[in-house]
Amino acid sequence: MPPDYFNSPHGTRIAYRYTPGKSERNTLPGVVFLGGFRSDMDGTKACYLEQVCMRNGRAYLRFDYGGHGYSSGTFEDGTIGSWKQDAADIIDHIFGQRDVVLAGSSMGGWIALRLLLERSTHIKGVVGIAAASDFTRDIKNRISLQQQAILERKGYLELPSDYAEVPYTITRALLEDGEQQAVLNKAHTIDVPLVLIHGKQDTDVPWIKACDTAAAFNGPDTRVILIEKAGHRLSEPENLQVIANELANIHRLYRAF
Repeated sequence: MPPDYFNSPHGTRIAYRYTPGKSERNTLPGVVFLGGFRSDMDGTKACYLEQVCMRNGRAYLRFDYGGHGYSSGTFEDGTIGSWKQDAADIIDHIFGQRDVVLAGSSMGGWIALRLLLERSTHIKGVVGIAAASDFTRDIKNRISLQQQAILERKGYLELPSDYAEVPYTITRALLEDGEQQAVLNKAHTIDVPLVLIHGKQDTDVPWIKACDTAAAFNGPDTRVILIEKAGHRLSEPENLQVIANELANIHRLYRAF
């Protein structure tokens, strides 16, 4: 079945799939899945959480950022800021003033944290799934002097990836915007649950990133869950169950207020 589309006020034709919750459950926050860098809304985690929410009668939204999946735009033209705006636009379109919980995978975890800081009124919790907070800074710290020169001359770099046959294109605009979107450069105080689930065998985003993120986001229910034998994807059945359990815990906390 083809996705639905929303023409955002910022120019992106956003592809999305929305499952409304049961009417008696609509007092609970909806769940929004935020995908990773160059991933799309049809990935394992996004579809698994949709099935969980459907079984439990909870509203659920998954979507593609501009330049990803079915949405309009070119990937190389995107930045953390533009993809954050896509997320904000589709959340506003679907949920309006309703509360939501964000489940962000890899880059989506970073975007979820930015949204939490900027739009805290209606965000009632965040589950970070191998959250890649400030990953553009990590890229800048890794590239060689020769690569820096290429970046300055051409405006982009092509870096190999374990997740695609073709290299990832990393633009200067992406790296520069990443500085504006950084979340680990200062401390933040939050008052909603933040759960950071991370694999100890993650070679793409080392697990210490979860600890650094937790240290930057001080709240009464900020927690790190490290999974000993898991890597970056966190798509094995036992990992998916951990993610679903933590979303359910946030819903239970919400009902207690």
